[in-house]
Amino acid sequence: MKTTPEQHPAAILSPEDKTHVQALRQVFVERVLSVTQTTMDMKKLLARAFPDVSNEVNGDLRAALDQLDDLKRCLDSFRPLNPTQLENLQRTWDTEYTYESNRIEGNTLSLQETHMVIAKGMTIKGKSLDEHLEARNHQAAIGYIRELAGQEVVLNERLVNHIHAIVLGGIRPLDAGVYRKVQVEITGARHVPPPPYLVPKRMEDVFHFYDEYATAFHPALLAADMHEKIVTVHPWIDGNGRTSRLVMNLILLQHGYPIARISGDDDARLAYYAALEQAQVDGNIEPFRQLVVDYIKQSFFEYLAAVVVNAGEDMETKGAYFYERMAHYV
Repeated sequence: MKTTPEQHPAAILSPEDKTHVQALRQVFVERVLSVTQTTMDMKKLLARAFPDVSNEVNGDLRAALDQLDDLKRCLDSFRPLNPTQLENLQRTWDTEYTYESNRIEGNTLSLQETHMVIAKGMTIKGKSLDEHLEARNHQAAIGYIRELAGQEVVLNERLVNHIHAIVLGGIRPLDAGVYRKVQVEITGARHVPPPPYLVPKRMEDVFHFYDEYATAFHPALLAADMHEKIVTVHPWIDGNGRTSRLVMNLILLQHGYPIARISGDDDARLAYYAALEQAQVDGNIEPFRQLVVDYIKQSFFEYLAAVVVNAGEDMETKGAYFYERMAHYV
């Protein structure tokens, strides 16, 4: 099995390189970590180093994509992460992702309740069986895409339908992993998904697009476009949004990116739907791409902040590029 980007072997450093990294880290610790002791503070520092460029490029995402490349290089400089640190980070990260993705779709479990359902197998009084299953299923689906990201797999319809089958397992078992056979409408949306007899052909077109552009597109754009294309077809009777976001994040994971968590709060959900509708109805995918890129950037901030603030002694010779990149801001 192929190792994931998180598990890649560390580069072998010369004694001189190790000394250089340790010196950079010591300056950072003295000037930043001695006073900046929370991930929130660290995210603010990262925001200074990687300011918003969305209004400076007249709709061209190149500057924002360059920032993502730079942030990935920062994160890569700490890899491989300590296995315990990585496990703890992913556990928290994935629970929050499950909570947000389900919240977008109307699940009323709180973040704490989602954690209790997933981690402790608890039943929450006053919450439906489906809401419990949505939490457990989504968490299982995250585990599946993380597993796929560690293998040399090519995204295809079979894999995506299997992701959907996990998402809908036990909720609508006859529809899990099966394309819809009825026409659907999306409440409050201008977009009307294609009739059921066109769904297989439209999904075939989606994966022709993927095969053509998988290596040509920037990973963030590929992830955003596949998300939009799948949810626009709306191929299943339910679970389209969650599955589309999981596919987006599988692509990101395969390229060494952290999972992007689209917020489920009211304002963020409306902005998400509005950007999708611009792509679906008006043919303008740029606002949706920008939205996804912004969420990926925030995910990098959160991930890097957690790694740096919680770094142990085993990290003393890692992070050279990050510390060099941040030297101007400390």
